[in-house]
Amino acid sequence: MNAFTFSAAFITFFSVVGPPKVLLAFGGLAQVHPDRQLRTIALIASGAAVLVGLVTGITAPWLLDVFHISTPALQLAGGVIFFIYAVGLVLGLHLGSTTTHQDTPDLASGVRELLMPYVVSPLAMTAVLIEAAARDSFSWRSTVVGAYVSVIALDVICVLLLARILRRTHHATIELLGRLLGLLLAAVGVDLVLDGLADLGVPGLYTRH
Repeated sequence: MNAFTFSAAFITFFSVVGPPKVLLAFGGLAQVHPDRQLRTIALIASGAAVLVGLVTGITAPWLLDVFHISTPALQLAGGVIFFIYAVGLVLGLHLGSTTTHQDTPDLASGVRELLMPYVVSPLAMTAVLIEAAARDSFSWRSTVVGAYVSVIALDVICVLLLARILRRTHHATIELLGRLLGLLLAAVGVDLVLDGLADLGVPGLYTRH
C-alpha cells in the first residue's frame, strides 16, 4: 500500500465514522446495556461494519455500473439521507431506532440501534463507494478497504477502553452532545449535496478540494 494514499483514505473515514462520532452512539447504548453486553454489541456491530465495508469497497465499480449510479447521484443520495438522520439527532429523534429504552435490552436490539449510525452509515458507505471507484485498480480498492477497516478497529478499541466511562456518563450529557453533533453532521450532509450538485455542473457551485 502507498503510505500517502492510505493515510488520506484513513483520514477520510476517521472523519465520517471515527471514534468522535461512534462513541456518542455507543454512549446511548451504555445507558441501558451492561458493560459485558455493550462490549459484545461493539464486536458484533464492528464485524458487520467491516463485512459491509469490505464487500462495498471491493465491488464498488461494479455496483455503480450495475445500478447505473453516477458519483454525483451517490453524493446527493448519501447527503440527503445523512442530513435527515442528522436533523433527527438535533430534534432528539432516534431515526431507525425502535428499542431505545427497553426494560430488558438484548444483543439484537443493541445491534439494531447501530445500523444507521455505524454498521451502514450513509456517509461512510458513500465515502467508501466514491473512494474505491476513484481508480480502476484492485490495489487501490484494497487500500481504501484497509483504511476503512483500520478506522473500525480503532472504534472498537475506543469503545472497549471507554465502556465504563460511557456507562457512567449522564443521559442528559449524551443528549446534549448528540444534538450538537447532529448540527455539525447536518452541515456535512449539506456539503455532500452541494458537491454532488457542483459535479453535475449546477451554476454558482464549486467542488471542495
